[in-house]
Amino acid sequence: MNLILASRSSARQTLLEAAGVAVALDPADLDERGFTGRLISEGADARAVAQALASEKAMRVSSRHPGALVIGADQTLEQDGTLYNKATSLDEARARLQLFSGSVHRLHSGVALAQGGHLLWSTVDTAAMSVRRLSPGFIDGYLDRNQTAALSAVGGYWLEGEGAQLFDRVEGDYFTVLGLPLLPLLAELRARSVLAS
Repeated sequence: MNLILASRSSARQTLLEAAGVAVALDPADLDERGFTGRLISEGADARAVAQALASEKAMRVSSRHPGALVIGADQTLEQDGTLYNKATSLDEARARLQLFSGSVHRLHSGVALAQGGHLLWSTVDTAAMSVRRLSPGFIDGYLDRNQTAALSAVGGYWLEGEGAQLFDRVEGDYFTVLGLPLLPLLAELRARSVLAS
């Protein structure tokens, strides 16, 4: 079956292809901030937002490719009940890392499958990220060396890179931290006979 990832994320595509799942990319072009704002105004929490974003992306792209099975994925970050978007500047990323220093935030990663504009399945998984105490000098040096990660990842880091140095402890699945609950997705693809079981 033709599999499409409703995303621009080369990281998610790489995770899938490394696991033996070939996908084509077709971004959903969803106004994520507007969609998220509406969900929050309706009382959704960060987990529900991640799942809804993944589902909406999968459904939108699947309506353009009726015969394909479309994978949607998204991730939210929350600390103490506050939901954070990607930083829009290095100054904002610096303030975010200072806020996260010495505390725990949670990454919620949603994944969904849709076909012909209909949601078939979705789930969300959470990882708890314990940030060590970060000195201002470390934060400045980190941002100088990792500007792309600081502005392209919701937490300002890629755990698979130098971002690993930000943490004392990570509780949860590695793939969830990277933004794709891969193991539940693979299980669902096997259950649907898309992958060999």
